[in-house]
Amino acid sequence: MSFLQIQGLAKRYAAASVFEDVTFSIEKGEFVCIVGHSGCGKTTILNILAGLDHASDGTVVMDGREVAGPSLDRGVVFQGHALMPWLSVMSNIAFAVRSRWPAWNRIQVQTHCQKFIDMVGLTSAEHKKPAQLSGGMKQRVGIARAFAIQPKMLLLDEPFGALDALTRGVIQDELIAICAAAHQTVFMITHDVDEAILLADRILLMSNGPRARVAEIVANPLPKPRVRQDLHHDPRYYGIRNHLLDFLVNRSKTYQLEEYRHEARRRRRH
Repeated sequence: MSFLQIQGLAKRYAAASVFEDVTFSIEKGEFVCIVGHSGCGKTTILNILAGLDHASDGTVVMDGREVAGPSLDRGVVFQGHALMPWLSVMSNIAFAVRSRWPAWNRIQVQTHCQKFIDMVGLTSAEHKKPAQLSGGMKQRVGIARAFAIQPKMLLLDEPFGALDALTRGVIQDELIAICAAAHQTVFMITHDVDEAILLADRILLMSNGPRARVAEIVANPLPKPRVRQDLHHDPRYYGIRNHLLDFLVNRSKTYQLEEYRHEARRRRRH
């Protein structure tokens, strides 16, 4: 049995179906990215995995237990950093750590938090508040907070989307190193094809909404560890990149059209 199993997931608002029959699995320690146009329900799927939203149909089972609500077994990093502005870097992370280990004393909490602050390169910024941090630094705090509770699974909703290219690259590299060291299971939303190729073991391609589906699951052929500067030297890089871009530009639309035609033919037959 896979670590995470999603079966027949669907989300409807009144008569409108955002996505339907979404089925996939993730193995323990695997990094999976989901890619698709706005409106196909990627963030809703992530929120359902996090226990922050409920599916209209289908099931989500993680580590043998059905996901029925939020849990510290799943760490979430949003595109917006979601930090508490009145708390310092240390206190923002400590708040989550105390929730995870309420019996720990102050020294235990601070020692644990410091390890993850150092891990994301924020040593010496422990006592700064979010208003004193750059956008990239705020996202590092969010990542440190998510890792500090040592979740079984990490859920990332375009965490680097608002960052400049240089900062984005630095934090991507840090994420790769941290996930490799912790053997972390990750589900991540991205609009960036190159980011998916750099990070993911497999890439889920969503057709356009409404009634979106997982149209294709692409295994990343590039071996790990992947180094950004070397990717384009691998002859397989342009093959997978062109495949993903072709889906987003052309096939994501035609796939949905074919689904509608198939459904229309099925209804006529019955």
